[in-house]
Amino acid sequence: MSDSTIKRHLHLAGIHGRRPRKEPLLKKCHKIRPLEFAKELIEEGDGYFKKILWTDESKIELFPKNGLAYVWRHDGDAFKEDYLVPLVKHGGGSIMIWGCFSSAGTGDIAIIEGIMNSEKYQEIWDEKMLPSAHRLLEHRFTLQQDNNPKHTSRSTKEFFQRKKINVQQWHSQSPDLNPIEMLWGKPKTAVGNCHPSNLKQLAEFCKEEWAKISKDRCKKLVDTYENRLQAVIDAKGGHTKY
Repeated sequence: MSDSTIKRHLHLAGIHGRRPRKEPLLKKCHKIRPLEFAKELIEEGDGYFKKILWTDESKIELFPKNGLAYVWRHDGDAFKEDYLVPLVKHGGGSIMIWGCFSSAGTGDIAIIEGIMNSEKYQEIWDEKMLPSAHRLLEHRFTLQQDNNPKHTSRSTKEFFQRKKINVQQWHSQSPDLNPIEMLWGKPKTAVGNCHPSNLKQLAEFCKEEWAKISKDRCKKLVDTYENRLQAVIDAKGGHTKY
């Protein structure tokens, strides 16, 4: 039996060759806590999730890697500008952005300059996140953040206590439990399509694209959060489609 025959029958059975997805390595110990966490949190109900301010940071490259990109062109047009993907040494630079959202919409984007430490994190909270939280959720909300040391340092904990901010307990290796991960694709895709020419333009562009994310999109992510938790429970703490 030839290779093409085998492939044809596999395709008829709905099986196709695909590049494997890249996910964080999860050992048995990494699965236990997310499973327990999902079981605890799912009991809270969707009313609780609507009062959470979801936060995270992400890296945005000036010239993102497009992977295996394809273009439709005629023979002989390979070097025409319209069919080229610009490459810059070391990627042309990147920025780190900090964002937040709730079921009521997105908050302000903070551009992280230099190395993020506890002091800078608290400054971002004073200048960007706290005003966003009050605008989106008024004065009663729960903060979601990961367990990065700058988020859980003594000075940051004292800062949140002074501000009377309730912090949701979180755990490591859990990007699929933070719905904000579904929103980062908006500015990243737009950057890849529009090609800003420098880091200043990139920062302004990310702010504009983040602000364009609809309230309906944010609301849907929060309204369906129980589905995300149930998927973690069904996977026994392992990877999910999220």
